[in-house]
Amino acid sequence: MGTPRNRIPEAVKLVIADLAGTTVDYGSRAPTGAFTTLFARHGVVITPQQVRAPMGLHKRDHIASLCAMPAIAKAWEARHGHRPGEAEIEALFQEFIPLQLESLPAFTDVIPGVPEACQALAARRIPVAVTTGYSRAMMDIVLPAAAAQGFIPAAGFAASDVPDGRPAPWMIFRCMETLGVFPPAAVINVGDTLADVEAGLNAGCWTVGVAGTGNEVGLSRTEFEALRPAHARQLLAKARRSLRRAGAHLVVDGFAEILSVVDAVNRRLARGARP
Repeated sequence: MGTPRNRIPEAVKLVIADLAGTTVDYGSRAPTGAFTTLFARHGVVITPQQVRAPMGLHKRDHIASLCAMPAIAKAWEARHGHRPGEAEIEALFQEFIPLQLESLPAFTDVIPGVPEACQALAARRIPVAVTTGYSRAMMDIVLPAAAAQGFIPAAGFAASDVPDGRPAPWMIFRCMETLGVFPPAAVINVGDTLADVEAGLNAGCWTVGVAGTGNEVGLSRTEFEALRPAHARQLLAKARRSLRRAGAHLVVDGFAEILSVVDAVNRRLARGARP
């Protein structure tokens, strides 16, 4: 018998996680390189900071967001004689797809601690599902490579599988439907982008931001570990503030901390709290 809609669940039943920057691809570097290459092909230089601002969205929506940025729109107009419109956005998206598909195999490393965290969750009978701003074809490259490294989600949905990607909650709801888990208060949504946080809030789930391994810091593990300790702390603090301002209920440095998150949410549920 399901949990009545007006009753607070006793405990967390499902964890839903993003892919790039949360469970694979430390620093979420695969999309960044593809986007900068795409625009460079058309004579427009974009910065990593610009690329990362809309990260987490469906990749077509991401391109549309970049084209709407005043600096990028102005640079496009200077090069092409007009601002980018729907035709240009669609053409850019179609050009982006093979670029991203070609680059993805180099960015499928599972982030350290993720398989072990999933095993610990499985011991508590809590499955892990995944969502992504990638298309299904892109996700179908990432998931087999992740599985070979011990990360095998119970379900997964791409932005192309639903009517709208993030910040809409549809991928989260598809995971819940597939695994038979409700209400949203029994679900933790974990991601490293502001769009992840917004989608989790829109779904009514407990929403957790990932600061250290993802888009907000945007460095590979090697790059991050090479930083001076004071600089590393500064970047982490800035990332945490950004995710908290977006509305995340909790912020962690990496998915490896998910057991402590589950415990914290369970304590809140025991007190009668809702997301």
